[in-house]
This record gives sequence, C-alpha cells and structure tokens, in this order.
Amino acid sequence: MSQAQDNSNDPLHAKKKAWSGRFSEPVDAFVLRYTASVDFDKRMALVDIDGSVAHATMLEKVGVISAKDLEDIKRGMAQIREEIQSGKFEWQLELEDVHLNIEARLTALIGDAGKRLHTGRSRNDQVATDIRLYLRGEVDEIIKRVEHLQEVLVAQAEKNYNVIMPGFTHMQVAQPVTFGHHMLAYVEMLERDRARLLDLRHRVNSSPQGSAALAGTTYPIDREYTAKLLGFETVSQNSLDGVSDRDFAIEFCAAASLIMMHISRLSEELVIWMSQRFGFIKLPDRFTTGSSIMPQKKNPDVPETARGKSGRVFGDLMTMLTLMKGTPLAYNKDFQEDKEPVFDAIDTVKDTLRAFCDMMAGVEPQAETMHQAAQMGFPTATDLADYLVRHGVPFRTAHDIVGQTVRAAAERNCGLEQLPLEVLQGFCDKIEPDVYSVLSLEGSVNARNHLGGTAPNQVLAQTKRWEKIFAERAAAKASK
Repeated sequence: MSQAQDNSNDPLHAKKKAWSGRFSEPVDAFVLRYTASVDFDKRMALVDIDGSVAHATMLEKVGVISAKDLEDIKRGMAQIREEIQSGKFEWQLELEDVHLNIEARLTALIGDAGKRLHTGRSRNDQVATDIRLYLRGEVDEIIKRVEHLQEVLVAQAEKNYNVIMPGFTHMQVAQPVTFGHHMLAYVEMLERDRARLLDLRHRVNSSPQGSAALAGTTYPIDREYTAKLLGFETVSQNSLDGVSDRDFAIEFCAAASLIMMHISRLSEELVIWMSQRFGFIKLPDRFTTGSSIMPQKKNPDVPETARGKSGRVFGDLMTMLTLMKGTPLAYNKDFQEDKEPVFDAIDTVKDTLRAFCDMMAGVEPQAETMHQAAQMGFPTATDLADYLVRHGVPFRTAHDIVGQTVRAAAERNCGLEQLPLEVLQGFCDKIEPDVYSVLSLEGSVNARNHLGGTAPNQVLAQTKRWEKIFAERAAAKASK
C-alpha cells in the first residue's frame, strides 16, 4: 500500500484541501457543509472521469506527462469507475466536490501520477466541461423520449382518425374536429421541442477544456485534440467565456420549460376530458388514484402532477437566469448553484415524458360521448355561412343571416340541422335541401379537406407522413 493511500485514511489528511497551502486554519465545519457540492454533483462522476482521461491523454501527447503516468492514470480511473458504478466508492464531504473526491482517490491509488493529472487545468474549466458532457448525454435521452411520445400520439391519431369531437375556442364549442387531428397538434408541438433540443445540443457540445482558471495555461496544450477525444464539435474561443458561460444551461432550462408547458396543456385537457361533465376519455387505471374518503373517485393524478411539475421546471429556468444576471467575469462560486436546477429540469422532463408515453398509449376516447358533445353550441354555423357564400351571398351578409338562424334554433332548443327547410329558407331563399349535408358534423369535418385540415383523410395523410419521418429517423440512427 502506497504512502499516499495510507494518508488518505487519516481524518486530518482528509481535511487538507488541494488549495490549503495559503491558509492557516481549516474551513469551519458549517461552512464546509454550506459550500460543498458533492452531494449533488457526484452524478457527473463518470463524465468527470472521461474528461480527466482525455486531459491526461492530451498531456502525454504534448510531452507534459510521461507515458507511464498516463498508463497509471487510466488504470486508476478504470478502478474508480468500477467503484462508482458498483456503489463502493466512498464520497467524502470534506473533499467538497466530485472533482476533488475522484482526484484524491486517484492519488491514493497511483501516487504522484495522480497529482500530475491537474496540470494545465483548473476546476473552473473542469466543471464547465463536465456539465456540458453530462447535459449532452441527457439531451440525447430526452430527444429519444420526445420522439417516443410523438410515435404514441401518431398511433392514437391513426386509430381515431375519424372520431369526431368538439373543437373549442374560449372553452366554448366552436367547430367539430377529429380526435386524431387533436392528437397531431401535440405531435407538432413536440417536433418544435425536438428541433430546439437538437439546435441547443450544438451549443452544449463545445469544449471549454483548456480555459483553465480564466486566462488559459502556460503549458503547450492541444485543446482541439482534447475536444476530439471527448466528441465535442467545437472549442470555445475565449478562456474567460469558456469558464463562465452558462448560456447553454439556461437555454436547456428554457427548452425544458417549453416541453413541460406543452405537456401541461395536454394534461389540462386530459383532466377536463376525464371529468364526468365531459367523459371524453378513459385513462388506464394504473395512471389514476382513488380518494381516501370517497370510494367512487378515480382521479387523474398523473396529468395533474405533470401540470404542477411544469411550474417546477419554470422555476429552474428563473433560478438560472437570476443566478447568472449579476455575476462578473469570470468564474464565481455562485456557479455551483447551476447544477441543481439543471439536474432537476432533466429529471422532471425525463420522468414526465416517460409517464406520458405509457399513459397516452392507453387513452381510450369515448366516441359517442364526444360526438354528442360536438353537436352542442351550433358547431356548424360557420359551415352554413360558407354554404351561403358559395351560393353568391357576401360573407358579412351570410354571417348576419347565420346569426339570425342560430337565434331561431336556440329559441326552439334544437340544432341547426334540426330546423325545418322552410324555416331555413325563410332567412335566405338560396338555401336548398343539400344544406343538411353541410350542417352535419361529418360533413363539416370532411369539408376541411386541405393540408393541415381536420378531415379524416387529411389526418390519415399526416399519420403516414409522420410514420415516414419516424422510419427515416430510425434508418439514420442505424447507419451511425
């Protein structure tokens, strides 16, 4: 056992910081707890190891450390990786963060070679590199889950392409739409989310390694080589910005907030649709709960929870913006607070997408109930106006005629399609018997037969388009 490893078991040695040479007394125990980050930043341990191995490989390439040092560092890091993955690694609060914990263990394992690892870098560029590596992997995972939810919603749209339901504006029945069309609206939202994540990934995937504390380093480092080893697309061009930039983390929280906003909108609809007042859908029992006092209750807890968690992620975004707004260049200890909101946003979005992928696959639309609800509120009034326009009536005149017709139907407590032909003709002599096909819900949705419309054959066309997109994505991934 090496002397370094012996010392690592000494409690007094554990309290000696990597930076303690300047100081005459140890850090107060409370201050240590207050400023330490190891409890939450240890989730970056594996990417920290990746970054350190790449840094050491670069140092050996440029002649700063020996081949033997690099061999020892790789061997030690491999053991540390196994210890972390198996849960055997002993994290020490006294060592503050993930970086110093790993470095201390490495030095204990391999001696002076471990002490040489930090040559030419700082914890400032080390943590900036780690959080980018970690976030890059999580962005990739979130993209996969967004794509999965899109596939689930497209499958629902294809299955229910001709199921008619009321479309709402101001939460009032406006015009009939199809359930499939409604599901595809969320597919489009998620596609924008996916595009944002892909775009964001390029800015995440830029290496700050080599910026050191703030001004770079005097060693002959090769930043491009390190970046290539770590799979970064680009290298930051200014060392001050390299260690202090957290725009990518703010941007991620913004993208995560938009995902959660879209999920929250869908959640709101699911909660409304499941209520007895609507009865539009049934949710699988495994995504609902009962009441502790009312045995008849079946509560949509998953959509409600997701709706609530959207505010949590919005808060993560505000935390990041507030954190960064008053920090001068370059690194500040404030930046330690950047990880928890980012980690929280990651976890919340991933868990929410997972829940919704499973839940939405089991949603059962109640076609008859939705059809009956779509007949309320004179939903084909616009179709009657369009009918009159096609028969030569100016639109504004047609609008006024239909308003009078609606009033008459309301007074009779019936739908427009239930008004006798002579009553309809009393408002306009251009109305013929064929008007009843226009006033039906089926006629209304079928008439909107254009790109982006709610007609059933347009919904099917969109589902085929999306299935082609999914197949192209799968092929592109398989070819990599």
